[in-house]
Amino acid sequence: MAALSVHPARGGPSRREALFGGLCLCCLATAGLSPRAYAESFTMEEVGPGTFIRKGLIADASPENLDAIANIGFIVGKSGVLVTESGGSLADGQWLRAEIAKRTNKPVTHVVLTHVHPDHVFGAGAFAADKPVFIGHAKLKEALDARGEFYRKRLVDLFGEEKTGPVVYPTMAVSDTAEIDLGDRTLSFTAHGPAHSTSDLSMRDSLSGLLFPADLLFVERIPSLDGSLKGWFKELERIKASGATQAVPGHGPVRVELAPAVADLTAYLTALRDGTKAAIARDVPIDKAVDTVAQDQRDKWTLFEHYNRRNVTVAYQELEWD
Repeated sequence: MAALSVHPARGGPSRREALFGGLCLCCLATAGLSPRAYAESFTMEEVGPGTFIRKGLIADASPENLDAIANIGFIVGKSGVLVTESGGSLADGQWLRAEIAKRTNKPVTHVVLTHVHPDHVFGAGAFAADKPVFIGHAKLKEALDARGEFYRKRLVDLFGEEKTGPVVYPTMAVSDTAEIDLGDRTLSFTAHGPAHSTSDLSMRDSLSGLLFPADLLFVERIPSLDGSLKGWFKELERIKASGATQAVPGHGPVRVELAPAVADLTAYLTALRDGTKAAIARDVPIDKAVDTVAQDQRDKWTLFEHYNRRNVTVAYQELEWD
């Protein structure tokens, strides 16, 4: 999920960023889940040995869905449990913690914070009592310093203080690569350059071979650009070179064939790049370009209307000085 940009120097969003804010907390779903339906509607799917993932809703954060919009889950190893994604709110994380308890009494030893966006990190507070290692990109602390409290206040407006949770910081920072041993498997981490966000962290499981690229890989739901368009192409090449054949994307089905999923994402990013470059070359202003660029992709992605305009804005700002 993309996020409303907040810059440390300004301490808040610009007017343009507020208009095109990718968090879309102002674009709430008109229908949602009651608290009971929320608890009963989600299931965990075992996508690999000891690896359980819940498919997130294809929606934006709302009071009813408690920001349960990302694919979250956990891996049970011989020595403990690693949480692959914690969820989008304290309530969402508490649901995940309960699902873990249904399946194992092993300790939660690690929680992965894949990047700064709320739907991937605000469930982390549900695991504080476990005293795990919180793993994140070396740039994540900086991003949370700039945006974390802003995000938290916006989510409090939606869910209330008791369901939102705190801003949780990584206790283990990955600047290049790192490994975690769970006894019967090794989890290998890669810190990526600016792409979907400025703090993207991917993970590979040695036992299943599954790649966990988080929001470097969107399936079905339109990608959201909050880092660097040019960088995203670069990082997708690294993902393709990883040797993985199947992946757990940040949004979409809980397990996919990697090559076609990357191809679909690349097609959208290419349409975004080429259309934006063409608009710039024709001196089309940004407020006009947002209505024309990448429109051939409209029927290929859900929530296209929510995010494409902002993607064009971010791409335009990056490419106009090339």
